Amino acid sequence: MRIALFITCFNDTLYPGTGRAVVRLLERLGHTVEFPQAQTCCGQMHFNTGYRPEALPLVRGFTEAFAGYDAVVTPSASCAGMVRDNHAVVAEQYGDGELRRAVAGITPRVYELTELLVDVLGVTDVGAFFPHRVTYHPTCHSLRMIRLGDRPLRLLREVRGIDLVELPRADSCCGFGGTFALKNADTSTAMLADKMRGVLDTGAEVLCSADNSCLMHIGGGLSRLRTGVRTLHLAEILAATEGDPR
Repeated sequence: MRIALFITCFNDTLYPGTGRAVVRLLERLGHTVEFPQAQTCCGQMHFNTGYRPEALPLVRGFTEAFAGYDAVVTPSASCAGMVRDNHAVVAEQYGDGELRRAVAGITPRVYELTELLVDVLGVTDVGAFFPHRVTYHPTCHSLRMIRLGDRPLRLLREVRGIDLVELPRADSCCGFGGTFALKNADTSTAMLADKMRGVLDTGAEVLCSADNSCLMHIGGGLSRLRTGVRTLHLAEILAATEGDPR
């Protein structure tokens, strides 16, 4: 199986360790992962803020960069949702027949990391070791757009040494929402406060999630309050092994 990594611009710029963790994890499971150098943004920022025609070249670029791969994996439920649900919208409204066919051909092969592991590769025990108290935040896109369900939790429960605790009101939004946090700062901050209270109530050392964007938002609040709770992408927990200094 030819697997390509779609790292997303957010991870590539701010959290490159997450992309490296995906590669390390999949290689440990016996798979080769390629990184198409031509990849750029999926266009989610443009699409969500009303610049849909401007997203067209990004949609076209995505289909060209990832053509020919059996699977495209991304450590972002948010960007996976954009590609699978909204690339077709852009192609239909502003593209041509060739682009519509290209989008229809590639989107069924785009997977968020836990979907690839559980549904395609058929594994839940990935050989991970992470001896810490952890709680999991299911992001809005993972819950409501691509519907990851319990896939992340099934993977986390198989991690050796982990103390996995349930997050109260887990399905509530953290308040990030991309530009929502900028345009509605007071509301966003209030939602963040509720989410942080839930995290602190668990006594967890680590908060993990399938989207670094939400972890940046929550982690920023936890850091400013000097709570000592750190945030870590799910991929980095699954990539951790006994004796690995990372």
